Amino acid sequence: MIKFYGYKKCDTCRKAEARLKALGREYEFIDITASPPGAAQLRQVAALAGITPLKMFNTSGVQYRELDIKSRLPQLSEAQIFDLLAGNGRLIKRPVVSDGERASVGYKEAEFAQCWR
Repeated sequence: MIKFYGYKKCDTCRKAEARLKALGREYEFIDITASPPGAAQLRQVAALAGITPLKMFNTSGVQYRELDIKSRLPQLSEAQIFDLLAGNGRLIKRPVVSDGERASVGYKEAEFAQCWR
């Protein structure tokens, strides 16, 4: 079963949801702000999506700026980065979609459709 970590008020998440529905894919929606994925799950998603932990951050988000994450990143280990993300779903780039074999982070229409076709 596909797990879709998103935020209902997020336009990007709504576009990704609509795309999954158009592709006929069933999924479980999980509010990323209330129940963010754990550090181990985020590590797995990053590996499956082929991205670095830094690409998991919602760099345009208010929390990213308010917590001054950009200046803190050079001092953080990979484990600390995943722990930070797991502790605050608003820091995670949305949506995070995974079925345990594939994963995508964020929404770029062509890449998303290729991953979830």
